[in-house]
Amino acid sequence: MKIKGVALGILTLVLVVFASARVHAFEGSGSASVDFMSSYVWRGQKLVDNDDVMVQPALSVESAGFGFGFWTNYDTNYNENTETDLTLSYTRTYEGFSATVGYIHYDLINSLDTEEIFVSVAFDTMLSPSVTLFHDFDEGSGQYLLLSVGHSIDIGGDMALNLGASAGINFDNKILGTDKKGKEFSDFYNGELSASLSIPVTDSITIEPKVAYSFPLSDDADDAIEALNKGYNSGSDTEVFYGGVGVSASF
Repeated sequence: MKIKGVALGILTLVLVVFASARVHAFEGSGSASVDFMSSYVWRGQKLVDNDDVMVQPALSVESAGFGFGFWTNYDTNYNENTETDLTLSYTRTYEGFSATVGYIHYDLINSLDTEEIFVSVAFDTMLSPSVTLFHDFDEGSGQYLLLSVGHSIDIGGDMALNLGASAGINFDNKILGTDKKGKEFSDFYNGELSASLSIPVTDSITIEPKVAYSFPLSDDADDAIEALNKGYNSGSDTEVFYGGVGVSASF
């Protein structure tokens, strides 16, 4: 790992520890975290052309249903931030489910920035299913629908094994690539299986080793992801296994 990546990781870990102290003047909640990952994979695309460590700090705060999120990816191979995302959201909780609307700005170093609005519904029931529709009204000019489920298993010692699965569907979103004819397409896009182990260190600090496997769900998606990964100089493999470890603190 390059020196700048180490410095960023240490700085973020300090922020995580600092955030673990509850701030009584703030009437809300939040979290700070940093992930050290083997790659950066987004909607099935491998967005980095190497297998060096990715440092991914994040910060989120919420009050009275309003939320703000910050996330960035730091590539230790090139000593640069490849992407920074800012999210604004509002969530209402009802009996049995919650609904969220929001906005995401993607600040990208190697391609044009883009923007999305989204609406999400999460159900408080078995497997915690959720449905989220993203509409890219900028460079993508299309939609992406994400269906997710997850389950947490108590394994003792306050530790939990977290299992997740998701499926994405593309609706003519240019950011998600084109078919063999060079046309935007609507079809199943990518699936992902994930597992992580939550290990509490204190009441507010958690360490979480994690792994994930991402794969295309249709021939159109396979063609699109292969072409995009070649464009990122990430090779032609459309199936990606990656993992890492995260440290998070709630406040």
